[in-house]
Amino acid sequence: MSKGFVTRARDGARIKPRISPGARSTSFSGAYCGGAAPVEGRANAEEERYLVKLVGVSASEVSAVRGASGRNKAVPVRGVEAEEVREILTGHLS
Repeated sequence: MSKGFVTRARDGARIKPRISPGARSTSFSGAYCGGAAPVEGRANAEEERYLVKLVGVSASEVSAVRGASGRNKAVPVRGVEAEEVREILTGHLS
């Protein structure tokens, strides 16, 4: 996982995954996250639910702010340091 994948943000961390909609399962593989079909924001919602579960924050702390309709996202995770998020995600790489 590259250092630029998880960076510091003003109030926590920022994750920059590339989404692969329609993947068999939701998981992280390096800088990629696979999940639900890209219909009506389902892939974004699945990505956010997955991050909430992995990182252990409330749903209000995770929200895609850039790339809502594209594959390259910017997702802030508030209340958690970038290093902690990086360690958690590294432990869950598929």
